[in-house]
Amino acid sequence: MKAIILAGGYGTRLYPLTINAPKPMVPVAGRPMIEYLIDKIINRSDISEIFIVSNEKFTHVFEEWLQKNPNPKITIINDGTTSNETRLGPVGDLNLLMEKHNIDDDVLIFGGDNLFEDDLSGVIETLHKKGNVVGLYDVGDLELAKGLGNVTLGEDNRVSSFVEKPENPSSSLCATMIYALKKEHLKYIPLLLEEWKRQNAGEIKAGEMIAYIMKNEPVYGQTLEWKWFDIGTLEQLQKAEEWINLKNKSI
Repeated sequence: MKAIILAGGYGTRLYPLTINAPKPMVPVAGRPMIEYLIDKIINRSDISEIFIVSNEKFTHVFEEWLQKNPNPKITIINDGTTSNETRLGPVGDLNLLMEKHNIDDDVLIFGGDNLFEDDLSGVIETLHKKGNVVGLYDVGDLELAKGLGNVTLGEDNRVSSFVEKPENPSSSLCATMIYALKKEHLKYIPLLLEEWKRQNAGEIKAGEMIAYIMKNEPVYGQTLEWKWFDIGTLEQLQKAEEWINLKNKSI
């Protein structure tokens, strides 16, 4: 199994912290954000490789970090883009990685700005037993859910609807950017890109990839039991720092 950390964005909502550093390298309670995610996956025997997909502007930051924290499992990929306006987006970066490295394995996909407390056992077990998985979290706030991917579950926790940034979310159950995909279903990523280009529809959101796969294959929800943060804003960064500091004090 391969793990893919998508870090090709420019983090404009976190300015000025991300002017010279990518969002996953922003410190959270004294550590780069990405290290909390790396801790979850680096020692798993069922994960053979970890790819971090960045861009031309910030690849060197990840490479310098890797030099200080060397691990043969980790490979840094440069998607070649230089600005927020030319970025490939998560689906474009996934497709680039698949083409460059001939990915032919089940994959775990993470947003580089996701910080979560659960381990990955539930997601991986569901992948093996049922099929494609999206990690879910109840944010407990309909207003907050408007800025995320709203998910409805049917029988056997199969995802019956996935709507990106709904005006009127049906619940506060939302998708995290923790996905697990079967290798035989990775074929839908280039198909989606081709269709999107024909429609000239702009950048594809990660949730729209899941919605596209759902048209052809089942996708199951795995609800996280503990804390999760999507650190896209300074407010969420502050909340994550407060939570980690509180946890550290209790140890």
